[in-house]
Amino acid sequence: MSEKTEKKELAILRLLQKAGGPVSSLRLKENLHAMGHEVSERTIRHYFLDMDRRGLTKNQGKRGRLITELGLKELGSARVYDKVGLLAAKIDQLTYRMNFDLYKKSGTVIINVSLANMELLPEIVPLVCRVYDAGYSMGTMMAIFEPGERVGGIIIPEGMVGFGTVCSITLNGVLLAHGIPTHSSFGGLLELRERKPTRFVEIIKYDGSSLDPLEVFIRSGMTDYAGATETGNGRIGVGFREVPADSRESVLALIQKLEEVGLGGFLMVGWPGQPLLEIPVIEGRVGAIVIGGLNPAAILEETGIKIKSRALAGMVEYEKLFHYQEMADRVSSII
Repeated sequence: MSEKTEKKELAILRLLQKAGGPVSSLRLKENLHAMGHEVSERTIRHYFLDMDRRGLTKNQGKRGRLITELGLKELGSARVYDKVGLLAAKIDQLTYRMNFDLYKKSGTVIINVSLANMELLPEIVPLVCRVYDAGYSMGTMMAIFEPGERVGGIIIPEGMVGFGTVCSITLNGVLLAHGIPTHSSFGGLLELRERKPTRFVEIIKYDGSSLDPLEVFIRSGMTDYAGATETGNGRIGVGFREVPADSRESVLALIQKLEEVGLGGFLMVGWPGQPLLEIPVIEGRVGAIVIGGLNPAAILEETGIKIKSRALAGMVEYEKLFHYQEMADRVSSII
């Protein structure tokens, strides 16, 4: 397959994933043209026939084509150099699309999803709640997704449950809605001593990675939530943000309101032009450290419970979230 053909195929799969349902050749042609791909409906049908044959798409008749599980897997393993910078772009897209109203407590928030075998839920619940109890989670709200439910490009498989944690990029969306642009610099591992942040031990910039940094740290076994929750000494996942210096007071006021609705995630806010935990911040900006949304899932990997986590999985209505202390009761109704 030529590089040009492969790029168009991946573009088609991404559009099908984003649509969340069947897409016709005509609609797909319009979207591809908007992306700079000049193709005819006849060419798109040719692509579809080939992808149907390979099991990447499924024909839904007049409704169009639907991406399959194999198609989603193909997207996940697409060429790495095509995906570098894709994470930063995805952050910006989801931030823009989010429509949560902080004062009405309604609208969409960005969610991470972790898949776990249903029979492991009795072991999972106390560990996840332990991270929330310690205050190392992005707020106090979460969601449960049952088999067959779809979140973004993820369909919860039979025999598994998806538990959703609020992604810290939700904070970007809230600040943007109040006129405060936020720059997401990097994700990192923060070392704690006696529950106090001391230094960054690892960082990965969002615009130079094809994977969410916290996903990398979790899979590599670099986190230490067991220590952080038991003794206050450990390593947790966080993100580094920068906001305009003049917005500092407004940000602090919004932080208080976010905590009231269970979406508090700011760990530290610096001062204009001043380094924050030795991370330099340019003049005219303020640095801030926010808690990683996947933190409650990370402790499971540490204790040998195998899960599959996806950061920035999609968006859900705030009304679908519940306080983490309800997790045990919600799970018991599923098992």
